[in-house]
Amino acid sequence: MGTFMQTGLISPQARADALTAMSGDELDVLVIGAGVVGAGSALDAATRGLNVGLLEARDFASGTSSRSSKLIHGGLRYLEMLDFSLVREALRERGLLIQRLAPHLVRPVPFLYPLRHRAWERLYAGAGVALYDVLALSGWGAGLPRHRHLTKTEAMKAFPSLRPDSLVGAIRYYDAQVDDARHTMFLVRTATAYGAKVAARTEVIGFLRADDRVVGVRARDLETGRELEIRAKVVINATGVWTGDSQALLAGLAPQFGVTASKGIHLVVPRDRISGGTGMILRTASSVLFVIPWDRHWIIGTTDTAWTLDKAHPSASGRDVDYLLTEVNKALATPLTRDDVQGVYAGLRPLLSAAASSTAKLSREHAVGTPVPGLIVVAGGKYTTYRVMAKDAVDAAALQLNTPVPPSCTDQVPLLGAVGYKAAWNRRATLARQAGLQVAQVEHLLRRYGTLVDEVLALVVSDPALAAAVPGAPDYLMAELLYAVTHEGARHLEDVLTRRTRISIETPDRGITAARAAAPLLASALGWAGAETARELAAYESRVAAELAAQQQPDDESADATRRDALEAVPLTPTAV
Repeated sequence: MGTFMQTGLISPQARADALTAMSGDELDVLVIGAGVVGAGSALDAATRGLNVGLLEARDFASGTSSRSSKLIHGGLRYLEMLDFSLVREALRERGLLIQRLAPHLVRPVPFLYPLRHRAWERLYAGAGVALYDVLALSGWGAGLPRHRHLTKTEAMKAFPSLRPDSLVGAIRYYDAQVDDARHTMFLVRTATAYGAKVAARTEVIGFLRADDRVVGVRARDLETGRELEIRAKVVINATGVWTGDSQALLAGLAPQFGVTASKGIHLVVPRDRISGGTGMILRTASSVLFVIPWDRHWIIGTTDTAWTLDKAHPSASGRDVDYLLTEVNKALATPLTRDDVQGVYAGLRPLLSAAASSTAKLSREHAVGTPVPGLIVVAGGKYTTYRVMAKDAVDAAALQLNTPVPPSCTDQVPLLGAVGYKAAWNRRATLARQAGLQVAQVEHLLRRYGTLVDEVLALVVSDPALAAAVPGAPDYLMAELLYAVTHEGARHLEDVLTRRTRISIETPDRGITAARAAAPLLASALGWAGAETARELAAYESRVAAELAAQQQPDDESADATRRDALEAVPLTPTAV
């Protein structure tokens, strides 16, 4: 295996090569949609020795998989629904990710569950959290500290910003968090390292049929406008909330199950606005609210409302923002205001449709179906259980292939950057000295790249100017912006500032200053002319302005109409998958 294979490098040239290869030989499996489930499916199929392609209409993780609560968790609230098997499965996956698959990307976080009533609530909630710990003990689920009951004084010490009258005590328990977009991108790169052919910004515009069987797709390269045919023995549709749209490309086919979109929004506030050493989970009238530590920020979420408008750019309205502020302020001694909010993002959960009146009640179970021979559809589920969904989808695909296919082995396949991570972390002071960086900078890099940090530092060695901090986003190095394009498949400013980094939600100006510094760097790597660079900057600035304006609107409809005014870096046709 050459170096290229080992690190799954996705450069502009690698993308072009992948499209050429996919339109040549027939694939065993073609996966549509590079969110976490599609990326996981491509990795699962590639590690079984299959010839795999992966297409994504926009950017890796650009839908739901970059807009989650960023938690890898069993789902404490599913215990109340008595959904023990879902919780046990999710806790097993949590343990696998922390200990084996992605220790560089998934890490434990303590949470405080404040208690408001005396004895009965401590018993009830305590029994739930104890059961959570017990369910985690099977197999890989362990590996996190057990829960602890805290007195009111201990709880106030752990989270000084709590309103003293809002609790009588608390329970501290552990879950884990992840940068969802980076984790999804690492799945894509790991799949590439195992031989998958991958292309983002490539939209499926139709299916190829032979009699009643699906035998591939027609796709359009959105960067060039070129159309191509890709043949595959089996196609896996993993398009999340777009499942219905992509099924509609198959004329005369009734979908096997519907997918309902439920919108969840999150606020990002600077760390100094809330004093607390743990995360926090709060009950609301309709669901639960998380306050999650996120480097120098807190993430506060989420909402759960039906969404029937633009799926590509779900918008947070003023009402959404105010709802979260109102709910979190019930627990905080110093209330947060809109001025404290630095970032806002909105995502859509793909819930399996059932005749349920409230989207909060729909289960997060997933389903795999075969609507016609040669086509597998996987939908529903939750981020934490992506690997199980991917395995089930590829198992279903394997039944359609005429050759024996080995069983899934992704529970034993660490993602790129994972192997040797602990040792690299222990050597962080040495790495910092060698690279001429501060230890804190190397820690930040290790948590984002794991042992692939060597590749980022190699860019700094070849051009010391890349060691500079990004203007307006000092937590990141200029090298990271370049690396996003040369190694991580980013094609546009938005890809780099919103998903490869989190600059768009972590800076007061939503990344405008950073965008101006990044544009010339990306232009040289992607071969943009002056006009293209100007268009990219205009598209990014227009997007930021439209999102800020949408967040002032009173309701979903007006927020959606406002958000649609933004320029697109790449114009997508209405049939986008």
